[in-house]
Amino acid sequence: MIFQTLDSKNECVGFYANGKLSFEKPHGEFTATWNYAPYLSEDVDFVSLYASGRKLKEVCPPELDEEYRRTARKLKSYLRSFNLAKIDLSDSCFFDLVPRRFLLEYYSVRNKITEHVLQTHTRPKNYDFLLEMTKIAYDVKSAKLNLDYSQFAKFPNNHKTKAFYKKLLKTNPYIIYNIFGTVTGRLTVNKESFPILTFPKNYRSILKPNNDRFVEFDFNAAELRTLLSLSGVEQPTEDIHNWIVKNVFKNAISREESKIKTFAWLYNPEAENLKLEKVFNKKKLVGQYWKEGVVVNPFGRVMKCDQRLALNYLIQSTTSDMFLNQMIKVNALVKDKKSYIAFSMHDSLIIDFNKEDKKLVSQVHSLFSDTKLGTYKANISVGRDYGSMIKMNF
Repeated sequence: MIFQTLDSKNECVGFYANGKLSFEKPHGEFTATWNYAPYLSEDVDFVSLYASGRKLKEVCPPELDEEYRRTARKLKSYLRSFNLAKIDLSDSCFFDLVPRRFLLEYYSVRNKITEHVLQTHTRPKNYDFLLEMTKIAYDVKSAKLNLDYSQFAKFPNNHKTKAFYKKLLKTNPYIIYNIFGTVTGRLTVNKESFPILTFPKNYRSILKPNNDRFVEFDFNAAELRTLLSLSGVEQPTEDIHNWIVKNVFKNAISREESKIKTFAWLYNPEAENLKLEKVFNKKKLVGQYWKEGVVVNPFGRVMKCDQRLALNYLIQSTTSDMFLNQMIKVNALVKDKKSYIAFSMHDSLIIDFNKEDKKLVSQVHSLFSDTKLGTYKANISVGRDYGSMIKMNF
């Protein structure tokens, strides 16, 4: 039976079904709903995942359009009034703030749209992966950021600093990821989110852990390692740029020159370099993974693109899917600990570490490095804030 949760917070349990509101956990016969909530059974299907991140209005059938628009307008009005009254929905239960009549109207049409999607869409092959990422995104969103605005006194008192400071004051202190934000699978953030993915390095010292330290795990040249793996070459244990200097350019150029040549060749479809091509098999990989205008990466992600973008899509999506799978594994390891995943920044994973979990560092490093594409060299950095991360020898 289809139902709708009235709020996703653990302390705000309630659901709509069969024209009624209930303030308890749904059980047994209730098997499908639109959005994830942490208090729901593992047996429940989350139908928003069937819709690949599209919103209710985007999947609403024509016969329900007017009914949905009417209730959506009311919802926006309530949310606007909460904002004006400075009511923080993270501290309140949504169903306590609006009339019961509206709850019945809104969740009734929401139920109908959910049923429509369930009947017209198939369950994604990667549903389990999407669900695990949804859980992580929920947990990250639930952890309020520790922002020390007094740190702005250390920065130059100029227009740029003032503008960013004012922007942050209007921004929610939460990170809200969109797991469907890009075709290649890389995470994006919603417009309501703290801008973690575009957070200027100059100001990162304002972000502090809620525990004792930030510990960051990031791969050494992840996309190059992915290309190497797809080319059938075993992962080197050393820095990959040093490895390329020795094994591709035979120590004839410096590490910096090698990086410039390698990336210029990698991201330009027209670029030619016989030495690099001999090792990385760029042309061969395009022929292997791009067919009839579609790239299917080793994780089963399907992406339409022209031949010019095929290699970029293949490398970026494969690296992203690999990284997110590592993120899921690490999340399972720390789930019952005081330490937790604070956020990810592209291909790096940042843990808000509690000193009681000190032994976890080596476990996370080992787990994070051991990927489906081989053992990737991973770096560790530690800091009392996000602006003072120091790379550790490990």
